[in-house]
Amino acid sequence: MNERLYKELKNIPILCVEDENGIREVIVQTLKYYFDEVYEARDGNEAFEIYEYYKPKIILTDIQMKNCDGVAFIKRVRENDLNTTIFVLTAFSNEEYLMNLINLNINHYILKPLNLKKLNEALIKYLNKNHKPIKITEDLILDIEKRELIYKDSEIIPLRKREKDFLQLLVQRRDSIVTYMQIEEELWLDKEMTSHALKSFIKDLRAKLPVNIIKNVPQEGYTLVI
Repeated sequence: MNERLYKELKNIPILCVEDENGIREVIVQTLKYYFDEVYEARDGNEAFEIYEYYKPKIILTDIQMKNCDGVAFIKRVRENDLNTTIFVLTAFSNEEYLMNLINLNINHYILKPLNLKKLNEALIKYLNKNHKPIKITEDLILDIEKRELIYKDSEIIPLRKREKDFLQLLVQRRDSIVTYMQIEEELWLDKEMTSHALKSFIKDLRAKLPVNIIKNVPQEGYTLVI
């Protein structure tokens, strides 16, 4: 795995959901080699509580579990969230469960037993997906990997990490509003986001943009102007 991409995984929170204690412990220990933030849950109910509180970027979940299985858990997540990456652990005998997952935007299926090769394939797929250039408008492309905007195929606009993350967030939620709370959780992480800091950040970013694509929704947040 590319060393630079491997380093990027370190700052991404991941949730592992598995009801077999021994299997979960092994998976969690493996994940800690790649990720600094690894959360774990024994069933879908516990997983959903952790998901709501910590907002992991990646979920790795088993399907067949007691109390609340993987299908029910994923359905709850997907009610309001189509962006979190979900990897499903499954066995050959789970066709009936897989049919229920078809419309739930699963990013990758991993056949049991999980090993390093299968995990690496899933993680590389995740990294590649999140590094593809994003078309914001006909004239404006966001290059995630190089952290820059390309305007009309010629003008290059360098971005800071937080600026890149904010634009990526707007694109991911282009049909909705990115709320102030979401901005604080995604961009400020463990720091407190003051209104002055946010206004200064938006002002500086707008000054960089060759076209106005950021619209403020008073008392709610921001959205893309398309």
